[in-house]
Amino acid sequence: MTDLQVEVVRVFTDPDGRFGNPLGIVDGRLVGESDRQRVAAELGYSETVYVDDPATGTLRIYTATGEMAFAGHPTVGAAAWLHTHGHPVDTLHVPAGPIPVTRSGDHFAVRADTTWGSPWDWRQLSSPEEVLAADRTTYTAGHTFLWSWQDEPAGIIRARAFAPAMNVEEDEATGSAVTQLTAQLTRDLLVIQGAGSHLRTTWHPPTHATVGGQVLPGEPRTLTF
Repeated sequence: MTDLQVEVVRVFTDPDGRFGNPLGIVDGRLVGESDRQRVAAELGYSETVYVDDPATGTLRIYTATGEMAFAGHPTVGAAAWLHTHGHPVDTLHVPAGPIPVTRSGDHFAVRADTTWGSPWDWRQLSSPEEVLAADRTTYTAGHTFLWSWQDEPAGIIRARAFAPAMNVEEDEATGSAVTQLTAQLTRDLLVIQGAGSHLRTTWHPPTHATVGGQVLPGEPRTLTF
């Protein structure tokens, strides 16, 4: 048995530092590929990042059900964590390709191809109240993204995401999904997702968008495996 130290950050908190999607961050040298999915499942986050080379920003991303070539919340969170640990990289390297990183204070953003990430069943609802009233237990398969305009002229959206296909009943903040929505709507957005996480996007036609937000430290964990 081995005790594994796991760093945790909260990605896409609101301006007051609340909410955010927890991300587990693990030194990739300590966990072999055959154990990475199992460790991610035991940690129970929507995704866990394995930092294989902090100096170059080389990462691998795992969910409870497998590896992902790209995901938004893990790359934004990893960029912030690397910066605070002495590796302020301007590019991350994930299986999908290089990911440019920008920073302003504690706000970090990544730029990605909007065709990357999981496919979603998009459901636009009539109001934020209808989004908030949705019963998460009724979503039992696939990936479903509920959204409505909260303030259309200002580009503010209220959203929730359900991903039981990845053993995630509800995902608090889904970066790759909001880049896809940005491409669909062809405009910059502020997406308020889940309990209240804030994700900001910028549209870069024809195929790219940035997604970013505030990243704050969470409580570290120790996992025995």
